[in-house]
Amino acid sequence: MKFLEKYDFNKEEIADFLNNSPKKLIDAIKDNKKLVCENIDYLKGLGVTNYQQIFLEYYDMFLMDHSNFVEVFSKYEPEDLIEKLNKNIRIVEYL
Repeated sequence: MKFLEKYDFNKEEIADFLNNSPKKLIDAIKDNKKLVCENIDYLKGLGVTNYQQIFLEYYDMFLMDHSNFVEVFSKYEPEDLIEKLNKNIRIVEYL
């Protein structure tokens, strides 16, 4: 999961993630690293500053097909969505 370091995840966050996540999901993330990176890059590109928190809380979402991932977020006005996500990542549950 070293690839997460390029997204400013620190070693402690990665270790906590690995220790507290199901092995099956960790394996899926490793196997689909390119897809996960593409989805993280999309959030970063939108201007979401707390994408690390979103990933750590909703990591399974980052395994979605990229076009579906984009579709989830593109339903909303970008500035409004970014503001809401930066204030409270729990709204991801309602997207």
